[in-house]
Amino acid sequence: MKVVISVDMEGVCGVASWVQVSPPEFGGLVNGTEYQAARERMTLEAVAAAEGAFAGGASEVLINDSHDTMRNLLPELLPDLPGLTFTSGNDKPLSMVQGVQEPDTGALLFVGYHARAGTPRGPLAHTWNGFIRDVRINGLSTGEYGLNALLAGQYGVPVVFAAGDDVAIAEIQAELGEQVVGVAVKEGLSTFAAVHLHPAEAQRRIRAGAEAGVRAAAQATPYTTRWPAQVQLSFDHQARADQCERVPGVMRVDAVTVAWQSPDAYHLFQTFRLLAKVAEVRLNG
Repeated sequence: MKVVISVDMEGVCGVASWVQVSPPEFGGLVNGTEYQAARERMTLEAVAAAEGAFAGGASEVLINDSHDTMRNLLPELLPDLPGLTFTSGNDKPLSMVQGVQEPDTGALLFVGYHARAGTPRGPLAHTWNGFIRDVRINGLSTGEYGLNALLAGQYGVPVVFAAGDDVAIAEIQAELGEQVVGVAVKEGLSTFAAVHLHPAEAQRRIRAGAEAGVRAAAQATPYTTRWPAQVQLSFDHQARADQCERVPGVMRVDAVTVAWQSPDAYHLFQTFRLLAKVAEVRLNG
C-alpha cells in the first residue's frame, strides 16, 4: 500500500509566529534562522510519520511538501529508506495532496496542520492565505484539512492520521471522524502562542500515531459530501469578491462572499484555487 503524507508547517511543534514559517525570499516579517529551525522540525515530523507508516504496513511513502512555496523539506534529513520519496515545488496539480491519485494509494496523513481561518486559540489559524475568511461546503465551514480530505476522497483515499495543534486536531476529528488518529504536538493559547511538547516527544507520538492510523487504513472511509455541492467563499474585503464574481459560474452572495456549485471534489478544489488566485488584488488601487 502507498501512503501520502501532506506536511504543512504552521502546526509543527515549536511554531507560533509567521516569522518562523515565512521563507526569507519574500522579505518583510521574516527571520532566516527561525525559518531554518522550523524547516528542520517540519522535516523531522514528516520523517517520524513516514517511519510510522512503514511500520504500519506501507510499502511506499510519498512526503508531499505542502507549505507555502512547497520547497521547505530538507532532503538531507530524510532517511535513505526503500520506497520513500518526496515532492518539491508548488505548481502541483493536486497541491497539498499530490500523490493521492496514484494507483494503490491507501491512506493520507496530515502533519503540521493548523485550524481553519477565524478559529479562536488556534495558533496561526488560517485557510490557504491571509485573506480568505471562510469556506463553506454545503453549509459546513471547513479548512485546508476538509478541502484536502474531499479531494483525496474522490480517489478513494481516506485520511487516517493528523498531527498539529490541539485546536486543529479537534476540528479535523469533528469533521472527518474518529477514524483519524490525532496527535497534538502543542496546545494553543492564542493565535500567536502555544504550549509545546519537546520536539523529540512530538516526533515519538507522531511515529506511533501514524503507525496506528496506517494499520487501520483498510477499515477507514474516504471523506465525501453531498454532490453537487454548494460552495461559498468569503474574503476580508469586497474588492476580492468584485474580481471573483466575474468568473463564469460564480455568483455574488454578499459584499465579501461568492458562491458556486461543484459536481465533484476535483472541480471544487480547482475552482477554489482559481478564485484564491483571482482574489489576489491590490487594495490600495
